[in-house]
Order: sequence, then structure tokens, then C-alpha cells
Amino acid sequence: MEADMTVEQVVSEIQQLSRGMGELNKKKIKKSHPNLMKNALYYFPDWQSAVDRSIT
Repeated sequence: MEADMTVEQVVSEIQQLSRGMGELNKKKIKKSHPNLMKNALYYFPDWQSAVDRSIT
């Protein structure tokens, strides 16, 4: 699996979604933003780690 986004792009998109959606439910994001999920899991061990890194 190859990433087509940088880690900075992943973090930025998660931050934008957080502002717009509030809670970033893994199931919802996987369905609505599958490319973001794929790239987040390329750089981070799991979705929650990507969210934690992006929000803090």
C-alpha cells in the first residue's frame, strides 16, 4: 500500500473534518473519506492515533 497524501495533509484534513463534524467516528470517516482513512493508517498505527496527533 502506498500513500498518496503526506502526513501533513492527513493531519490537516483530519483537523478540518474535526472542525466541521466534531466527533470523528471511524466508521463514518471510512465510508465518507476512504482515501483519508487509507492514508492515515499508512502513517499511524490506528485511526485514533491519527486523530490524537491531529487534534492535540
